[in-house]
Amino acid sequence: MKIAIPTRGKVVDDHFGHCEVYTIFTTDENQKISHSETLPSPQGCGCKSNIASVLQQMGVSVLLAGNMGNGALNVLTRHQIQVLRGNSGDVRQLAEAFLQGKVGDSGEGCREHEHHTDANHQCNHA
Repeated sequence: MKIAIPTRGKVVDDHFGHCEVYTIFTTDENQKISHSETLPSPQGCGCKSNIASVLQQMGVSVLLAGNMGNGALNVLTRHQIQVLRGNSGDVRQLAEAFLQGKVGDSGEGCREHEHHTDANHQCNHA
């Protein structure tokens, strides 16, 4: 299994489409992390980039995110990538928590993304 996490530094980037990189963890048959790598993030909005198809081609089946708009969620889902939102903290610790069954989906996204026209839009959370 491969797990992708939008990353800034070594923590989950709260803004999926504008992260620095995607950290991708590969697991072994014992559900332990066997390898990690990074994939540079494409410029621009995540829902309008090719990141979903790239992650799918790499074999990613799960994406652990901070937050994202419904456009990005829909694109990733269409590429058979399960998305769990509402995550934060150290990316390796998050991946390990997911493998232990301790991570769920918040069910909440960035509503501000629904009708944006500005490539530099922000996702503000109360």
